[in-house]
Amino acid sequence: MNSPRPTDTPDGPAFEGRLLDRPEDDVVDQGAAFDIRTLLTRRSVFGALGIVAGAAVLAACTPRGSTVPATSAAASPSVAPSAPAASADAALPAGEIPEETAGPYPGDGSNGPDALERAGVVRSDLRSDIGGGESVAGVALTFTLRLTDMAQADRPLTGAAVYAWQCDAEGRYSMYTSGVEDRSWLRGVQVTDADGQVTFTSIVPGCYPGRWPHIHFEVYPDEASITDAGTAIATSQLAFPASVADAAYAQDGYGDSARNLSRLSLDSDMVFGDDGGALQLATVTGSAGAGYAASLAVRIDATT
Repeated sequence: MNSPRPTDTPDGPAFEGRLLDRPEDDVVDQGAAFDIRTLLTRRSVFGALGIVAGAAVLAACTPRGSTVPATSAAASPSVAPSAPAASADAALPAGEIPEETAGPYPGDGSNGPDALERAGVVRSDLRSDIGGGESVAGVALTFTLRLTDMAQADRPLTGAAVYAWQCDAEGRYSMYTSGVEDRSWLRGVQVTDADGQVTFTSIVPGCYPGRWPHIHFEVYPDEASITDAGTAIATSQLAFPASVADAAYAQDGYGDSARNLSRLSLDSDMVFGDDGGALQLATVTGSAGAGYAASLAVRIDATT
């Protein structure tokens, strides 16, 4: 019997909408965690076919981003509002942040280039190359991740290193996409403070075919661990509300992002589709003209 064949996507090979954990191996050799997620996805599909009323209720409960006013003014990267500090008493998500693929462009040494070996990678402003240079253009954004350790009664996860990376307004990934292989923008590391928080300055990422707008991140136990991708204790992605993406993509420089987004939804995305991005959808304030501030609470069981 032949192994099921994966489907090629912009983020790597996938099977039944799930990116392969081990892109170099056959579908049947992806490991128990991948098999369980695939089985759960199939069960949810069959359940939806059999219970139409239940599906309607779930659809009504799908998280939606708050409405953000759009403007026609082009955004300047220097005017992003500061991301609001998350209160230690703020409500936490219902579960642990979903473990996701790092995709084919991680830049962490696991798939070719390694930004984490470079001097200067620990920084808050991601818009220029590591070490300096011209900044990328796009709608201004700051984003804050607040990490808690589920194994310690959700106390702030302090001293952890968070590596974040994303595509630019045109959907390109530095260090990988043709023409920008020698660039290193939109990649960087911050260490969580006493509140378990890190904040980055960036731009709203573009939308390329097949993927909802997102930012990747990996969490490491500490800064000393970032040079070994195998030590990461969590790998996930932050999703943007549709209203934010719509407003951003109406600005100059975002190419086909608006058209690509029109063909997608959080429920159809191969990463966020399992639950509509319920645990990964950022809270966002601001506007395309003045810049956006996004925040996401990230619960992690640091023992696993």
